[in-house]
Amino acid sequence: MRATIGPVMVGRARPFRGDEASAIGKHPAGGPVMAGPLGLAGDEQADLSVHGGTDKAIHHYPHDHYEAWAADLNGHPLLAAPGAFGENITTSALTEDMVCIGDRFRLGAALVEVSQGRQPCWKIDHRFQRKGVTARVIETGRCGWYYRVVEPGKVAEGDTLELTGRSHSEWTVARTFRLLIGGGHRAEPEALAALAELSKLAEPWRIRAHRLSGS
Repeated sequence: MRATIGPVMVGRARPFRGDEASAIGKHPAGGPVMAGPLGLAGDEQADLSVHGGTDKAIHHYPHDHYEAWAADLNGHPLLAAPGAFGENITTSALTEDMVCIGDRFRLGAALVEVSQGRQPCWKIDHRFQRKGVTARVIETGRCGWYYRVVEPGKVAEGDTLELTGRSHSEWTVARTFRLLIGGGHRAEPEALAALAELSKLAEPWRIRAHRLSGS
């Protein structure tokens, strides 16, 4: 499994709504960027209680979804270029139903590992100035995913993203998101216990699996 990396996006925290700040607005880095344990050099997260950290170091969002979003949002201008969803990395022909929790990828010179899907929040609605965008992410599963950085290294637009190892082929990002965020746990209650013990899954999502199981 290989894909070509689109623009590598970074952003600084800026005023977003009232007294709140956000770094959801990203711009192309314009050259190679070092990927380290806490993310890409030059990238920030405003609210470290819910964003950033080693399990959410790099956000990958498939450009494949942009056409569907353009239809949903009547060609919103944010969709004219990568970065509309605050992603750091974008590719084509690689989506949530193809990528699994624990997958390891060579991202340019770095080695990264899929830790969880991206759980959307109100900031997506505010960024698009449309109600219901966050709800639509949940409904469709067009969530993207996060990486933890296993081996630091530089990454740039045009580099290759290549799968190097897979440990949990049954746990695609799509299935995991559907179970933990999309309400699918009601249809697969037995799967929650397994997710709660999945060491490659980011801890907050393992805790969520445990709570949803009612155990």
